[in-house]
Amino acid sequence: MNKKAILFILICAGISEIFAQNNPGKLPYQYEEINAPDFVRAVEQSSGVCLLPFGILEKHGPHLPLGTDLFECRKVATTAAEKEYCVVFAPYYAGQINESRHQPGAIAYSPELIWKMLQETCDELSRNGLKKIIIVNGHGGNNDFLRFFCLSQLHGPKDYVLVIFQPEDDKATADKIAALRKTSEDGHAGEGETSMMRYIRPDLVKVEAAGSQSGADQARLAEIPNQYTGIWWYAQYPNQYAGDGAKSSVELGKLLIDAEADQLVRLIKTLKQNNRIEELQNQFYKESADPLKTKQ
Repeated sequence: MNKKAILFILICAGISEIFAQNNPGKLPYQYEEINAPDFVRAVEQSSGVCLLPFGILEKHGPHLPLGTDLFECRKVATTAAEKEYCVVFAPYYAGQINESRHQPGAIAYSPELIWKMLQETCDELSRNGLKKIIIVNGHGGNNDFLRFFCLSQLHGPKDYVLVIFQPEDDKATADKIAALRKTSEDGHAGEGETSMMRYIRPDLVKVEAAGSQSGADQARLAEIPNQYTGIWWYAQYPNQYAGDGAKSSVELGKLLIDAEADQLVRLIKTLKQNNRIEELQNQFYKESADPLKTKQ
């Protein structure tokens, strides 16, 4: 190879390196795929926004994989990150799932451990420059735990903000979803979740097995009024199945994922530009340190 050819190759290599350094849109967004030097750029490009998709490992009827919630919330998160760059944390499943301990495959850590794991995960993300953490929850059994955890961040000063993504129905999308739905009652491993998994990982869905167990509400505590008990889910849906997954469709699954992802994109964009939560949180910390000086 002559000197001109070698020089040309070196120049092209240099241009490629410069392009890579100045093209942050090409950065990986999945936490586990980012190398250490690129992580610094990822934090800057994301404006410190990190999605924490929060799944679980539990039975999902007789036809869906144990990691269904994890697959779904990560698909929503990665779909959003493709449209608006942010960091998507690694697969996370240390959540609340005591109600499923009677079924094979459930990983139900102790309440103390799931609390400590989430707290230290948030603290570590903050230590690494990710100061705006959005939890994208994929498991209904996490709802009460996550809200209480979020409130607990007010007990002492934090140098980050924690937000739980809460998608809402809009009429246009709701009408499209309603037009595709074939069931009137849909829940855990039912038409919606089965549709999403058929869109995300069709190779893991056994639609033909969806009718082998009942997804009907067993109503085994219906005679006891005005109460809440931890055994309520087991009393109603002991098969970890609510609805009918056999009536699912890939089209519905894609629509459900895209609809949530679009709302998540709006939240990401807003948090990148808006520091109001941080400002109010810091004001609260200041006032709570000396409440007698809080203006009355």
